[in-house]
Amino acid sequence: MLATDNAVTVSEKARERVIQLMQENGHSLETHFLRVSVVGGGCSGLSYKMDFDSELKPTDQVFEHNGVKVVTDLKSFLYLVNTELDFSDGLNGKGFHFNNPNASRTCACGESFAV
Repeated sequence: MLATDNAVTVSEKARERVIQLMQENGHSLETHFLRVSVVGGGCSGLSYKMDFDSELKPTDQVFEHNGVKVVTDLKSFLYLVNTELDFSDGLNGKGFHFNNPNASRTCACGESFAV
């Protein structure tokens, strides 16, 4: 199911880095996608998890934005509605970041959050 409302989106910088990582791991945008999930843990209670995957599950939510297919399970999607995946390569905080409007607080490292 390709969803468009309440989508998980990908910034241009994140898109570039995802494509680079896919190529480094021998994957292509045609055969693999970015799986994003929310798991328990971290300073604030919930953490983001990202992997490359090639198999869809029956209840997966599928989004395509900026040329990248992002897939999340239904439970994680409830936490990720309208979230943007971004990437920073600056000196202050290099890596992927989630701009999540649903998070009521985040930890200092930005890798965990609470709702």
